[in-house]
Amino acid sequence: MDATTTEVIRNSLVYASEEMGIALRNASYSPNIRERMDHSAALFDSEGRLLSQAEHIPVHLGSLPWGLAKTLDYCERESIDLAPSSMIMVNNPYIAGTHLNDVTVIRPIYDANRLVGYAANKAHHSDVGGKVPGSISMDAKTLFEEGVVIDPRYLVRKNRILDSAVRALALKSRTPKERMGDLKSQIAANITGERRVLELVRKHGLRTFREACAESLKKTEQLARLRLSKMPAGSYHAEDVLEDPDGHNIRLQVTITLSKGGLRVDYAGTDRQVSSPLNAVFGVTLSAVYYVTRTLTGDDVPANHGAFAPIQANALKGSILNPTYPHPVAGGNVETSQRNADLVYRAFSNAVPDKVPADSGGSMNNVMMGGVWKGKSWAFYETIGVGLGAQNDRDGIDGIQANMTNTMNTPIEEMERSYPLLIRQYELRPDSAGPGRNRGGTGIIRSYQAQSNNVTVTVLAERGRNHPQGLFGGRPGARTEVVLYERRKGKYRKIRLPVKTTIILQRGDTIEIRTAGGGGYGKPSERGKSRIKEDMENEIISASSSRPGRYPIPDAG
Repeated sequence: MDATTTEVIRNSLVYASEEMGIALRNASYSPNIRERMDHSAALFDSEGRLLSQAEHIPVHLGSLPWGLAKTLDYCERESIDLAPSSMIMVNNPYIAGTHLNDVTVIRPIYDANRLVGYAANKAHHSDVGGKVPGSISMDAKTLFEEGVVIDPRYLVRKNRILDSAVRALALKSRTPKERMGDLKSQIAANITGERRVLELVRKHGLRTFREACAESLKKTEQLARLRLSKMPAGSYHAEDVLEDPDGHNIRLQVTITLSKGGLRVDYAGTDRQVSSPLNAVFGVTLSAVYYVTRTLTGDDVPANHGAFAPIQANALKGSILNPTYPHPVAGGNVETSQRNADLVYRAFSNAVPDKVPADSGGSMNNVMMGGVWKGKSWAFYETIGVGLGAQNDRDGIDGIQANMTNTMNTPIEEMERSYPLLIRQYELRPDSAGPGRNRGGTGIIRSYQAQSNNVTVTVLAERGRNHPQGLFGGRPGARTEVVLYERRKGKYRKIRLPVKTTIILQRGDTIEIRTAGGGGYGKPSERGKSRIKEDMENEIISASSSRPGRYPIPDAG
């Protein structure tokens, strides 16, 4: 196969995936997709192998291949024919691979009745029903309490949208108009992907297109195996914990084995599934493994099926990383995935210490709000950034969406225009960065004041009890904090809240999220005084942080 043609087609597919994401964002109705870009897009060949994916949300993209395979199996069992000009929608996490808010839409791509591949995208819908606005509650005991469950079904047939399918989602949501608009934007994204794939097929011919795709996957696998083979062979173990709402820690364990250009990941010893929504379906577990491995093998390794072919992962059925239906999973997608990434990084730190960062803030810091305003129901969802863990050659990044998420923030102007909310504070969090030769990134302070009564707020975060850890002498980052400022008779009362909670705000009440900082790397005593001074000038750390045991005390002046 001509190498130039192979690269032209491979890169064209990557840009087609990116264009799918742009179409989805531009056509969407909800701020969560339009502003935060909480969506992902990918293209697959006729065998369901990943050809390309946009640089969107890691927890979506690692699970899309797993979800596509499960969806195709379901359609075959249920005699659902993926005919030309059709689309399938699904949000059942045990099939689609994440949680109910993430609706997956799949389009088979045909050229003259010959199956070429699939265009697929996944978007986080801000509300799909369930117990609380935003659909992510901490006391759901089954999947059905988290929102509407949709098994694979037609969304489009003969290029016509099926109103019954749209209603199946929209009418169970507190914000049906948004759901309708966001579904249509997902349809537009897949049409865009199909158009670009068919342009390539008609330009190069179907045979050349297929050969180029196969060659690209083959070369990618060879490169991925080469990079893995350069890591020291052996087995490496790590442990970490999740924070169950009932107060106890949930144990996660992993053993990674590197040998002959391959990677085996085994979660033996991880705790059983739980009654709270912290269970992560196996597609989410795979996502963290794929994400960490890709960051360590190099960003020049294309993000396609070949990059993941050398990886084998196993988690016991019935464990928190591979639960059984219908255990609740809403938080597993957003929080357990983050802990899993930290866990796998920790195992790799024993093999390639110079490449691995310390713990990030370790939470997506999910904030869900909703109620009735101006006679209409509303629902809002966003995540808040953290401090990234420091590395051997650099400080952690301040106030960023880390590891398994890659969204933007919601602009304050958009929030205050669209919802009865006032943002009282939005800034980097002083003294949250883990000290070290290289310091961790700082967390964020973000506070919301209710401008109407009876606003239901759910916060789902992590690292409220357990600090993000440093590496090789680096100190931990600050823990997550959630504070309520309750306003009554013109006075405020400060109340410390759990990091997993649901409360009702009245007009004037303010809830504040202080996200965790990243862990430090190397001993704090080895950090240069000029760098400490610079951090103090930028108010990253205060004078009290430059004390013995944390940082050297800078010279006066």
